[in-house]
Amino acid sequence: MGLYLSSSDTYYDSNGSDNDGVYGHYRYISLEEVINAFEATYVGEGKLCNNVLQNDITFHATRAMQELAYDTLICTKSVEFQVPSTLVYVVPNNYINYVSVSWTDTNGILRRLYPTSKSGNPFKINDTIASHGGLDDSDNDGYNETADSDNNYISQTADGFRSQSASSGVGNLDADEFDNIYGNITGERYGIDPQYAQANGTFFIDEVKGKFHFSSNISGKTVVLKYLSGGLQTSTTGIQFAQTLVPKLAEEAIYKHILYGVLSARVDTNPGMLALIKKERFAETRKAKLRLSNIKLEELTQVLRGSSKIIKH
Repeated sequence: MGLYLSSSDTYYDSNGSDNDGVYGHYRYISLEEVINAFEATYVGEGKLCNNVLQNDITFHATRAMQELAYDTLICTKSVEFQVPSTLVYVVPNNYINYVSVSWTDTNGILRRLYPTSKSGNPFKINDTIASHGGLDDSDNDGYNETADSDNNYISQTADGFRSQSASSGVGNLDADEFDNIYGNITGERYGIDPQYAQANGTFFIDEVKGKFHFSSNISGKTVVLKYLSGGLQTSTTGIQFAQTLVPKLAEEAIYKHILYGVLSARVDTNPGMLALIKKERFAETRKAKLRLSNIKLEELTQVLRGSSKIIKH
């Protein structure tokens, strides 16, 4: 749908088109409109979806929105925060998975942080281990963790990770110093772990407690977290279908996802028809992904031109 329902004066007002300071909503269509358009097009006597409940359509519409949000739609959110001295940060309330974690330098350049697989925050057992190897739980209080003064459950492993000091490794050397130290041992620098061959810093995620843990050199720095969300706007009353926005470039993909979901749940669906709709769903999803990738030929050409440059060492 290409309907434009607001005036230019309203759109260009300093408060934004919807009084929220956000512009460019013409690129989107609400999930509520998608559901209504699907009902008008596919539901009814003599149509593909006859005697289909609206609740079924709503369910598959939300599932389609979530599935496409993970790798097709542009549903990446970002937050900026200053890392406290405790070096922990609670994941956002609509967080599903992270895209990137970076800290911002004085020039506004993002310095990528890399996850470490060599640390973590395991469950810390406070009970005494008996001589036979079992845990002494004579007080019958269970095996509980103890929170510190900041209400963080920190194991000895995680405490060691956040208390480490910055090393004087490769990442802290300039090119001349690097040449002076390592220049004569070309071919002998082996065994290095790439995830630690940088000075930006590291982090790991405590999946049980839902917290990011950062290395000590990130303390006090401004960190930008880009993460995936479900693509659905929610409130205390439930999903806000009118506020959930679907890119118009992926509108047809949403229809095919709903159609396949509705028909696959029926026992009387023709298998051949279902297989055809499944192929159409795949094709529309692929088309939407290509459209939303936003590849510009001139920009790609510039990148390819740069790849032919000779890099001097």
